[in-house]
Parts: sequence; structure tokens; C-alpha cells
Amino acid sequence: MEERALLSRNHRSPKLENEWIEIQDSLKKSLISEDDFCWNLTDDSEAKEDQDSSECGEILKYVCGVDLSFSKTDSSVACATLVVLDMSTLEVIYEDFAVVELRVPYIPGFLAFREAPVLLELLEKMKKKELLSYPQLLMVDGNGLLHPRGFGLACHLGVLADLPTIGIGKNLHHVDGLTQSKVRQMLEAAEDSSKDVFTLVGASGSALGAAMRSTQGSVKPIFISVGHRISLTTAIKVAKLTCKFRVPEPIRQADIRSKDCLRKHGLR
Repeated sequence: MEERALLSRNHRSPKLENEWIEIQDSLKKSLISEDDFCWNLTDDSEAKEDQDSSECGEILKYVCGVDLSFSKTDSSVACATLVVLDMSTLEVIYEDFAVVELRVPYIPGFLAFREAPVLLELLEKMKKKELLSYPQLLMVDGNGLLHPRGFGLACHLGVLADLPTIGIGKNLHHVDGLTQSKVRQMLEAAEDSSKDVFTLVGASGSALGAAMRSTQGSVKPIFISVGHRISLTTAIKVAKLTCKFRVPEPIRQADIRSKDCLRKHGLR
């Protein structure tokens, strides 16, 4: 009980953080922020022609969403959920979950070290089943490059799973001069505009992601960023194609099902 209480208070250890920084820096060397896959988006005829010329005729069909929901009574207990959706219908065709007790503390900027291991286990479990529906693309409830250290949960998962990965954040980290208030002002200034996607350029001049109004008139955007093996342009297209509501459907379904899982186990 003492250990659990310690972890729940976000206990910080300089030694642990330094170890995690080294791991992040090492993994970051393998990060690819360009399109690096052999499939086409169904509505992207130009890209399809270009990729067909490179013998890439496969259509994006299987999109995965992952998320964790935490018990309201014990912040160390969570349900990790993985869903795979058919891109053409946005219907769930595969799901799996794991109820776990997380022994790793949450430290801002290092979320991946707490959440990635169980999500990777779910992906590996599916891979071993050799199912045809193993995902071609991963969508993560968390940030990718739009992260204080430029390597969020989506990057971490993408590199380790070696899958094209998109980070979808519901809130904005204050990164490279970007703030919630600046984005809000940008949205309000464009309220009468038809524009629904705004590139987020930091003070350094780097494009770190995009804010997207996924529902008409919304002042609460989602934040899209590159995770691995995908460009920001393609990430935005995929997010648009998978949004029925504010949050892309793969992540929304993972969130709904992870909360249902906790309720069924009497943990919520």
C-alpha cells in the first residue's frame, strides 16, 4: 500500500528520469517523420497513382486505436484496450483488453514508460495470432512530436511496434512557445472561416503538429502529430476520414470499451 501511494503522487526520481531520457534519445534516432508504408488512402487518388507506380497497390483497411482508462478508486489500476476498425465502415472488427496494475509512476513528459508496455503486449498478442486484420496503422490517445521532448507516447509506441502511428491529443502541451490560449485565439479569429485545420508552428519555426476542428463550430480542437512512419499531411487526412465525432473513431471506441471493461470489473 505504501508503494502504491508513493507512485500515485508522481514521485520523481532524477536518476530514473535520466535513464528514461537516454532511452528516449536512443529510440528517437529510429523515428521516421515521413510517409513510409505500402498502402493508399481510399480518397487519395493522386497519392494512389504515385504509390501504384512503386508497386504499392494496397488500400488502408485496418486501423488500430489504443487507450487506457483508470479506476476512479485506484489510480494505479487501468484497463488497456486495443481495437481494430475496418477503415471502409469504421466498425470494430477486433478488440482485446488487459486489466493491469501499473507499478511505474506517471511523470510528465514520460507517459510512455507507464503506458506503452501493456499496449505493446496487446499488439504482440495480436501479431502472434497471425490475423489478417493486424493493423496497418496505429492511432494513439497521446502526442507524438507535439511533446516537450519531441518524443511522446505515439512516437514511443510507433518506433517499438514498427507501425505507422498518429498521435491524437485532446489537450495541448505547452511546447516550443505553443499555448492553449494562442490556439484558442487562432480558432476564434477564424470562426467565420471554413478552415478547420491549423498547423502548429513553434517558436523555433518547426511544424510540430496541427489543431483540427473535427466537428462544425467546435472551439475544442484535437491535436494531431506525427508518431512514426507517417507525414503530418497524411496524419491529418486519416484523422479527417476517421472522425464521426470530435475524436477519431479508433481512439473513441478504445476509450469507450476500456471504460466499459472497468465497469464490468467493478473498478469504475
